[in-house]
Formats: sequence, C-alpha cells, structure tokens
Amino acid sequence: MTGLEATRDRDAVRVPVLGLTVLYDASCSLCTFLRDWLGKQPQLVPLRLVPAGSEQARALFPALDHRATLDEITVVGDGGQVYRGAAAWVVCLWALREHRPLAHRLSTPAGARLAKGAMLAAAKWRSTHAQQGWGGGAYRRGDGWVYEPGVGWTYQPPGCDSGSCSTR
Repeated sequence: MTGLEATRDRDAVRVPVLGLTVLYDASCSLCTFLRDWLGKQPQLVPLRLVPAGSEQARALFPALDHRATLDEITVVGDGGQVYRGAAAWVVCLWALREHRPLAHRLSTPAGARLAKGAMLAAAKWRSTHAQQGWGGGAYRRGDGWVYEPGVGWTYQPPGCDSGSCSTR
C-alpha cells in the first residue's frame, strides 16, 4: 500500500474540519466543568458546546442516537464525522491551540491506550459520584433511567428519535 492509498479516506484538503460540536451531559458536574474548561481554551477549530439530549442537539443532529450521547461524550464534525468516548476527547484536544501536540501523541497506538484509560477513569468517577448524588445534579443514563438525589432512581422512557419505535 502506498502512502497515498493509506491516507485517501482522510482527504483533509477536500473536507477540512472547520467546526466541532461537543455534546456533553449538562447534569454531570464533571462534564460541565470540562465544558467550561474547553470554552476557555484558545481554539484552532471552533467548538460549539451543546447539552446532550437537548432540543438543540436533536434539532442539529436528528439522525444521531441521543440516548447514547448521555452515556459518553460525543463530538460531531461539521462534515458529519461522529467521535465517541476517547476519540471524542482526542479530537477536542486537537481543536485546542495549546493541546494539539498532545492530541497527536494520543492518536498513536500507545497514546490511544492512555486516552482510553483516562476515559474509563472518568466514566468510573461519573458513575460513583452520580450514584452518591455528588454535585447535586441528576445522573441520566441513555436507557431512560435517571438518578436524582433525594428521589432515587426513576424511569423516564426515552423519546423515539427515528420515528420507527414500537407503539406496543
């Protein structure tokens, strides 16, 4: 395989990334802290920060599985690219002027293991603190279950984004 064949699908000249939308859990204190941090960083690629599962997110990306965006960070590129989990964090860092070199290191095989480990640690922290009611906010899972401090777990059936949900 030549170098041209190996990079043909990336085609950054034809389809450059000019903007990214970061979908974050607005009821998670860690997520909102990181949203605020991202918003304060000098950006090479503009980041639009939108609460996951919100009406705004549904209007911007009607075909996206919005329940899944509440479980893990999701970033959508202006060309339709969708990044989830560790890849989403790497692309966020790539968009930041001072953190692009780190993003390049995290995109290597060894760096990807480190990025995945950081994501798993963040997920564990979220899970532990959400169940304890840390930060005073609700914890929403993508399957419709919601934990609210003082109330406990409740079930709020997810909406039907695709219009093909069963009515039974």
